[in-house]
Amino acid sequence: MASLKQRLKAIVMLLRPPYWLMTGGLSALTIFALNRGFPEPSTLALVILSAISITSAGFAFNDYIDQESDIIVKKNRPIPSKTLAPWEALAASIILFAIGLFASFQLNWVCFALALMDTVLLVAYSAVIKKSVGFLGSFLMGFLIGTSFVYGEAALAETFTFTLLSFPFMKSLSLSFMSMGSIGGNVLRDVLSLEGDKKAGYATLAAKRGPEFATRVGAIFFLLNVIGSPIPYLVNAVGYAYLIPIIIWDVILVVSGFTLLRNQDIDTVKKHERFVTRTMILIPIALILGALT
Repeated sequence: MASLKQRLKAIVMLLRPPYWLMTGGLSALTIFALNRGFPEPSTLALVILSAISITSAGFAFNDYIDQESDIIVKKNRPIPSKTLAPWEALAASIILFAIGLFASFQLNWVCFALALMDTVLLVAYSAVIKKSVGFLGSFLMGFLIGTSFVYGEAALAETFTFTLLSFPFMKSLSLSFMSMGSIGGNVLRDVLSLEGDKKAGYATLAAKRGPEFATRVGAIFFLLNVIGSPIPYLVNAVGYAYLIPIIIWDVILVVSGFTLLRNQDIDTVKKHERFVTRTMILIPIALILGALT
């Protein structure tokens, strides 16, 4: 039987707290950037609570679905290591989805609609999409991170418009270009988990077209992120200081992107996927600086 310390560590691994910064954190920072200041504390709390709850719920549900694959390539995960039972991961997922949806409903109907859409897509991704449609799954995960920016604007403005002539919407949409790097990272993570995904029957891009092809696609999305990164500044969503950390991250993406286009060795993929993922902290730093200038 696992000790209390082991179970607590497994719960943290199941919930993936570092990713809270890429969902709840980005939504909150979008509010800060667009508002050029702090919103109502209750609004900020509900935005963060709803976003991180749905994020962790998605990871918990994914671990529940991915048991077969994780036994092969991710044996330290909570379920394969037998630290947590499968039903515990499923129960955590259901509870967290409910908390996230309830919190979003307290904001406004637009936030609730976006949260419900993300919930449905996260469940569909783990249960169906990842197993059958390859690259669409990686694109979808990047898209979900992109909705964090729009979610922040919806919480601030309590409205949402589908017309591209809406300047506030253009601001939040421009920030979602940052999700391109996340799409590339998801494609590379599928390369790294190729062995387990193949045995589990997951039709990822790496499994369908080969790891070399998938690595090049991931690299291209890194470079697309670089192209789109100045747009938030150009549409006046953020101030000039935003460009300082973003240029640093762009240099990292350019180096990683061109390196991976030349070399698809698994060690190279692992090195640059981790490097890009860890340096994504530069995005929220950029948003903070951009909001202050």
